[in-house]
Amino acid sequence: MGQGRLELPTYGLGNHRSVQLSYCPEKRAHIYYQIYASRSSVNLIKLFLAIAIMNMLYTSIIAAWALCAALFAAYAVSIAREITYVTLADGRKTERRLPMVFRLLLPFVPNLHGFVSRPAFAASRAAADRMILSSGLEGLMTGEEFVALKFLTPMVLGLGWMALVFACSSLMPDSFFSENKFVLPVFGFVGGYVYPLMWLRSTLKRRHLEIMRSLPFVLDLLTLSVEAGMDFMSALQRNCATRKLDALNEELIRMTHEIQVGKPRRVALKNMADRVRQQDLTSVANALVQADELGVSIGSILRIQSDQLRSRRFDRAEKLANEAPVKMLGPLLLFIFPAVFLILLGPIVTQAAGNLF
Repeated sequence: MGQGRLELPTYGLGNHRSVQLSYCPEKRAHIYYQIYASRSSVNLIKLFLAIAIMNMLYTSIIAAWALCAALFAAYAVSIAREITYVTLADGRKTERRLPMVFRLLLPFVPNLHGFVSRPAFAASRAAADRMILSSGLEGLMTGEEFVALKFLTPMVLGLGWMALVFACSSLMPDSFFSENKFVLPVFGFVGGYVYPLMWLRSTLKRRHLEIMRSLPFVLDLLTLSVEAGMDFMSALQRNCATRKLDALNEELIRMTHEIQVGKPRRVALKNMADRVRQQDLTSVANALVQADELGVSIGSILRIQSDQLRSRRFDRAEKLANEAPVKMLGPLLLFIFPAVFLILLGPIVTQAAGNLF
């Protein structure tokens, strides 16, 4: 073959200089191979650098998430170890337990102040204030904070439930979660919105039940003390000092403190009735107010109210006893009767099937 001359640029230098080569196929292939090898090595270095950078980014993201999880766990542990108290009228403190999700979200409630303080939520704030006051949670939260919690709780519980649903659907592709993974998260958000109100109502119901159970015994003690010669305020203070601290005792302590600071007794009784909103306590307070206005003996009024409350208590017990068979009918039909029929008829059906086949 004839030889010629070929000018090739020199790679890797700042300027391109011509290189005189013999126009030989073997040498030309060798030069091209060297150029390709140099380019391939550069590409491999770039690829390795990109992979190293991606690994560093991935590791840093995982470390950031792990740090956030550790900080949140430390914050949750510190919140869980805190004990919340309510200060009574006489200076004593009694423990009040809020749900864990409330304690975690209460520091973030001021961020929604501009939203929940609008006039559109005025009725909700007033209703929440009344329920919080009747539940004995005054001082732990306000109505505005409770309304804000109704919007913050779905974000936490709903997102947590949604993450759980998607995790279960990915781990179990043919399960119920995977078939309804776009419907089930809605129940989490709805439940998170309804949960605060349900919790507050249950707390109020438990407090009213505690007051209803202890009120007849308190009236008996007050009746005996007044009929023995003590005045009503002395009997009330003695009762509050000797009895254990419960919901009724807390309200009586607050009422006596209002009377001591100068409020009339009828005003203090009306305030207690409006504050607690329990039917039996309201009737007793109204009777004492009427007795104070009419000048009737308080001892006789207390005895009459005690007898009425005891008869109401017996009526409620009889009502619950009469409702018990009706409430037991559902579990009997669903759980007990099928088990009994299975035990009694199972061997007979098995024997009959064996004889037929």
